[in-house]
Amino acid sequence: MNKSINFYLKEFANANILAILIFLVHGLILYVIGNAWYGDDVVTFFLQNQLFSVVIYLTNTSIIRYFRERYKGGFWNVKALFYAVGLNIIATLICIFFIRLFFIVVIYEKSFDEFIVNEGVEGYKIPFIITAIATSFFYGAYYWKSKQDSKVKESKIIAGAASAKFNALKNQLDPHFLFNSLNVLASLIEENPTQAQKFTTSLSKVYRYVLEQKNKELVSLDEELAFARTYMRLIKMRFEDSIEVVIPEKATDSNFKVVPLSLQLLLENAVKHNQVNPSKKLHITIYEKGNRLFVKNNIQEKQVIKKSSGVGLANIKERYRLLSNNEVTILNDDTYFNVGVPILTSAEQVDFEPKQIDYIENKRYERAKQKVDDLKGFYVHLAIYLIFVPVFIYFNVKSTSFPWALFPILGWGWGVLSHASETFGWHPVLNKEWEKRKIEKYMEDENF
Repeated sequence: MNKSINFYLKEFANANILAILIFLVHGLILYVIGNAWYGDDVVTFFLQNQLFSVVIYLTNTSIIRYFRERYKGGFWNVKALFYAVGLNIIATLICIFFIRLFFIVVIYEKSFDEFIVNEGVEGYKIPFIITAIATSFFYGAYYWKSKQDSKVKESKIIAGAASAKFNALKNQLDPHFLFNSLNVLASLIEENPTQAQKFTTSLSKVYRYVLEQKNKELVSLDEELAFARTYMRLIKMRFEDSIEVVIPEKATDSNFKVVPLSLQLLLENAVKHNQVNPSKKLHITIYEKGNRLFVKNNIQEKQVIKKSSGVGLANIKERYRLLSNNEVTILNDDTYFNVGVPILTSAEQVDFEPKQIDYIENKRYERAKQKVDDLKGFYVHLAIYLIFVPVFIYFNVKSTSFPWALFPILGWGWGVLSHASETFGWHPVLNKEWEKRKIEKYMEDENF
């Protein structure tokens, strides 16, 4: 509710500013062509101008807002644009009718019958022309803004994808784990060289597995369980008997698949967020149940100032969401923390590649459809413009010798050219060749 009130307060202020500009331009045109200001009553002329402008502006803005919220990204398709422009025209004519009715019947105290008898096209001509010009400029400006917003949105999506990939790699092995592992190794070398050798072997296996699996969508559950055992051997060398872990030797089905390194992230989270010492042992159990693999640990949270960001779990959820319709489940009863990741089969892995192909084909179809919609939108825009050009010229010839029609024709024409440039990717100056030259120039500049 408050959002709507703020919207209309802001638009009311904009309407008054626009009305004052129309008043000044209209008055200037009347002065140039030598016509008097409606009986030289500037105040009446100003009030009429403000009422017409504000009411028509707010009405048309409400219509445009409604269509923007209803169609959202599809606002520029032919159907939405046709309905919006058509409703703008009808609403404008209705507003002009009722405002004229108010002035003539209420203010000037004429009878309703007399008002109806004397109504003609002349009373609607100038308000309609001004509204058409203002609305055309608005649609042009909004179209340009929507294109810019679309480019920004695409950039954010690309940046978000890159950030997600970065987070996935960053969370595969926590830097603190490497730092702590090296500390443990340094102490073992002096205290127990044999154990240090085993520790080094396990650490190298962990990192080799990370390098081998990081670019795969799925790995066999047996491989992941073997990696989990190696990973936990390293952890137990650090915490000794303070951790007890139960990991199955093999999966119940050799065809089972999981997202690589998902177990490592869950095991790492269990150790990272809980107290681990001889008096408070951490118990971790990995087990299958239904179509999920669970990692369960008792909860004994560390007293930390900074709350966990949950990036690791979010990372796993997102990776599974891209591969399967099954979601990661999280169970927390304040005693045990239990995370279940979906177990996928070989059949689902085989289906993944067609899903990728279908996804790419769908994206190509969406781009092609968007291109067709852009073309249709432009042609409709051009057709409306070509229809209105002779209308402006006709009204200009009928009203005065001053060539005021040039202003809307040239202004709207510039909007049509901008629309064509966006639709067909034609830029006479800042085109692809210019971009290529500039990129090459800066790449060759050693001081850049």
